[in-house]
Amino acid sequence: MQIVAEAAHDILEAERRQARIDMAAAHQLAVMDDFHEGIDNHFTLNVPGRQGRFYLNAFGLHWSEVTASNLIEVSYDGDVVAGKGVPDRSAICIHAPIHRLVPGAECVLHTHMPYCTALAQLEDMTLEMTGQAALYFIDKIAYDYEYNGFADEQTEGERMAALMDGKPILMLANHGVVVTGKTVASAYHRLYFLERACRTQMFSMWTGMRRKFVADEVIEKVRAQSRNTNPALEMSPADYYFSAMKRVLEARGSSYAA
Repeated sequence: MQIVAEAAHDILEAERRQARIDMAAAHQLAVMDDFHEGIDNHFTLNVPGRQGRFYLNAFGLHWSEVTASNLIEVSYDGDVVAGKGVPDRSAICIHAPIHRLVPGAECVLHTHMPYCTALAQLEDMTLEMTGQAALYFIDKIAYDYEYNGFADEQTEGERMAALMDGKPILMLANHGVVVTGKTVASAYHRLYFLERACRTQMFSMWTGMRRKFVADEVIEKVRAQSRNTNPALEMSPADYYFSAMKRVLEARGSSYAA
């Protein structure tokens, strides 16, 4: 029994180590992709095997400085239970309720990335079905049209979670976006392609020319196609993407895994 317990402990520790590595990679990728605001915004990931706790970037570190070892472990109440650093108050108030209340929200990414946030500043901030990247987000986006100032109480995060209604993405009027996923890879993959979709929509809107929308029957076709998987793939497309981007970081000499 002791050997089994030790093996289970080792497996869990390996999962936690990999979780930290993936979280640090996401922060450094956000710098490379220009999704960050220096020391602001926040990414969180539930700690494997420890309910009510998540990994968080310590406030004050530039996102290029975030590594696997300097992430802090924080309770949903905002107490630092492992590591050194101060948690951003809004990270606790936004992320903890979403982790608790939104199905599949193991990883929660909140950014003010440029094109997504530009779209969120429009009276109609709908991601429109005018480009292929946007089609990836059919049935995945909820919208919060009421900006309430800085999130300094968990009731604000609870309000956001209720608006999500089980969807993995919440567009925040006058603010930015929240993107969730079951893994760091799935969440960051969504974040990346959401910004791409918002960017091409903004570009097409800036032309001032009449825009072409994807036909409803094609949207239905894509909805069905999105449920198909390629049996030849050993991982999900999100995992392939995230693995490739970690290799890009490593080729650049990043110390994210340290």
